[in-house]
Amino acid sequence: MAKKLVTRYKGNPILTKDDIPYPVETVHNAGVTKLNGRYIMLFRSHLDTGRSIIGLAESEDGFNFKPRAKPFMVPSKEGKFAEYEEYSVEDPRITLLEGTYYITYSAYSRHGVRTGLAKTKDFESVERVGFITQADYRNTVIFPEKINGRYARLDRPHSDISPWSIWISFSPDLLHWGDSEVVIKPERYHWDEMKIGPGAPPIRTDKGWLNIYHGVFPTMDGCMYRLGVALHKLDDPARILGVGDRWILQPEDEWEIVGYVHNVVFTCGAVPEEDGTLKLYWGGADRVMCGGTAVIDELVEVCLTNSRQPQEKIWRK
Repeated sequence: MAKKLVTRYKGNPILTKDDIPYPVETVHNAGVTKLNGRYIMLFRSHLDTGRSIIGLAESEDGFNFKPRAKPFMVPSKEGKFAEYEEYSVEDPRITLLEGTYYITYSAYSRHGVRTGLAKTKDFESVERVGFITQADYRNTVIFPEKINGRYARLDRPHSDISPWSIWISFSPDLLHWGDSEVVIKPERYHWDEMKIGPGAPPIRTDKGWLNIYHGVFPTMDGCMYRLGVALHKLDDPARILGVGDRWILQPEDEWEIVGYVHNVVFTCGAVPEEDGTLKLYWGGADRVMCGGTAVIDELVEVCLTNSRQPQEKIWRK
């Protein structure tokens, strides 16, 4: 039996709708970071209208979170943001970059879904920067440093020609993006054969950028969401050094199997620690937030020693 790479926190779920001091129906798909030694979680919640907002919770230890009294982000009522956030703001990811915390989020409106970019220094206030994609893009994560003088990101556009694949793009200013190319595609008749997308923002390791992504497999009972890992070259993240052949986490606990959407583990955040471990966070069945730990070097080794075969002309070493 293969070793489990992610150890679930025994107190899961770590945050539910019953913990939130304002009315919500779910708590899930949270980005997590650290500020002055404290863990900051930005979580998505459905309202009883079916639309979504983003709340904030804080923790000293990374597992016991206390939510704030009010939401952190709700759909804007001003200018262009009002038009393109009309329905929902969802699935935040957080990247600390050059002393500023940048937040990418999915903005839903009658025009589809775009990626919004916001920023904060202290999580007391937030400033919207702009929209950095057209429709229909989701799962945008920004690398935590410039690479060869440019910012880099991973995302997942919707396309029936190249179904739900992971792409990379580059930018001089975080607003204007280009030089895009597909880097990883779903693997046919594999645990991630239907669609894949970036999860947590990439984590720098000595051997490459660790990309924790989600993969979806269709079954007769609906779709199964799992997590896997890939490794990107440090100085050229468009080059893939390996993609783990097996998943690292799948729905197993009751609150991951049954919920708003059944059979889902979905990550938007992971926090690397100084001791070489990783705190990993995931939404369970689009209903609750869960957490666990992993050893970073073990996740990297899965990419390098138990990698699937390269997809010709897509990812290469």
